[in-house]
Amino acid sequence: MKILNNKPFDAVIIGSGAGAGPVIYELTRAGFNVLVLEKGPWYRTKDFRKDELTATRREVYVPNLKDEYHVLTYTDDWGDQVSQTTRDLAWSFWNGNMVGGSSNLMSGYFQRMKPVDFKLLSVYGEIPGADIVDWPITYDDLEPYYTKVEQVIGISGKVVPHKFQEPRSTPGFPYPPLEENIVSSFIDRAARKLGFEVTPTPRAILSEEKDGRKSCYYSHYCGSYGCASDAKGSSRVALIHDALRTGNLSVITNAHVYHLETDGHYKIKQAWFITPDGKKFAATGKIFVVAAQAVESVRLLLLSKNKEFPKGLANNNGLVGKNILFSSGGIGEGEFHLDEFDRKTAQAIRKPGVFVNRTLQSFYEVKHPVSGKPIKGGIVDFLFEHANPVSKALKLKWENDTLLTGKDLKEKIHAYFTRIRKLKFEIFTDWLPHKGSFVTLSRKKDYRGFPVADIHIDGHPLQLVPARIIARETERLFKEMGLKNIRSTVSHSPPSNLQAGGIRFGDDPKTSVLNRWCRAHEVENLFVTDGSFMPTGGSVPYTWTIYANSFRVADYMLKYLR
Repeated sequence: MKILNNKPFDAVIIGSGAGAGPVIYELTRAGFNVLVLEKGPWYRTKDFRKDELTATRREVYVPNLKDEYHVLTYTDDWGDQVSQTTRDLAWSFWNGNMVGGSSNLMSGYFQRMKPVDFKLLSVYGEIPGADIVDWPITYDDLEPYYTKVEQVIGISGKVVPHKFQEPRSTPGFPYPPLEENIVSSFIDRAARKLGFEVTPTPRAILSEEKDGRKSCYYSHYCGSYGCASDAKGSSRVALIHDALRTGNLSVITNAHVYHLETDGHYKIKQAWFITPDGKKFAATGKIFVVAAQAVESVRLLLLSKNKEFPKGLANNNGLVGKNILFSSGGIGEGEFHLDEFDRKTAQAIRKPGVFVNRTLQSFYEVKHPVSGKPIKGGIVDFLFEHANPVSKALKLKWENDTLLTGKDLKEKIHAYFTRIRKLKFEIFTDWLPHKGSFVTLSRKKDYRGFPVADIHIDGHPLQLVPARIIARETERLFKEMGLKNIRSTVSHSPPSNLQAGGIRFGDDPKTSVLNRWCRAHEVENLFVTDGSFMPTGGSVPYTWTIYANSFRVADYMLKYLR
């Protein structure tokens, strides 16, 4: 074991994704000396290729599940609690271990949370069995930082007023909308006929060049892939590259932080990490920022138990790991049969690369089907089926429980790729925090000998109510558009790439782990700036809110360090 530095860094940051990037950016630009400890490697832009085998069918950007996995615990259809490893399930809960984290691989759907999302308890009241609380801050507190993300990260879009439009301090986005497929106009026309409000979807993808980053070149391969033009607003290219130019940033890659050591007086003095060759080092700092994504951030605090914190760092109230959040909702799809269109329209529908970029906004509040009372709803984003040809082809090998081979399989694949284009929708509603959704440490260990996270993923039964309503209404939209083979499903199965909660912030140390500045109540120099701080998640993807809050907390850190 070796102490890395004699003079403490001003800040030691664990992780480098959306929760870490704004802190790295602001502290280094203000002249503070920052160390980043990143568990994964450092991929450069030239390393990102539009290769399906690399990006989605191999464990290249995430740890190999044979070595590092999680445990998933859930209640099965018979009411029994079952625990299985993600290794056995082949279901990874890693989302991008590299400099910039999973922000390198995101699709960049960026919607702001709305004012109601910050006060669900006040607006809608208690939900039986759920641990709903209001945020300690309001939308107005975060709005300037949403705007800052638009400008610094770079968001392309167009503001169109609608019933649930969140207040803005600027009239529009800094970059115009990305190029759209003709299908977007089909959605607009059908929505007008049904009286639905559909808006262009803001994307953290540049439609024009910015600070040496090139604009989107419409490769047709976006989500799950790294960006070869730096148009995507990852923490790596939008924030860390600028931080490096200050000369105040040090980055150690392949550094797995496994313990935060306190000084006996409720402050952290050093972070212990291990390298791939098994060597252990400690880095000392004035403040420590944890931003390893929700599950792994919880795991690190629980692993960092000691005499002062026998249940885990900052966990004397037992709340670290409680109320983990994912995103609730569902998915659906329908098919355009191209032989039903004229040649020019069919070619426009098939045009690859350009985006759908539409969000259904009409159902952010819905009525409960039994009580008739208003309940929180959500949004719907529209997108084409993923471009990946291998995964598409694999889905076609079965026909009525018969395995197709040879000529029959070839003809089916050819017809699918040339005569059909599939449009999908994703429903985002609130994952309700409750006692069945939490993270703790398992008795099972990874290849280094550290206990892995045990993720309890049961969903609250009431969270599917709004999702079912929205799915039914979205199917109506698809029917109006003339799509074929329309189907949808809502499910408690959590999307592993949308993690939040587990280290909740609040004003009361008895009911939260962090204060409103995301500093631990019990540990003066510990901050958590990934999505872990969120007590509720809203009905939108989390990344924009994580970015915005990290900028907000960075402003406080600057005052604290000074």
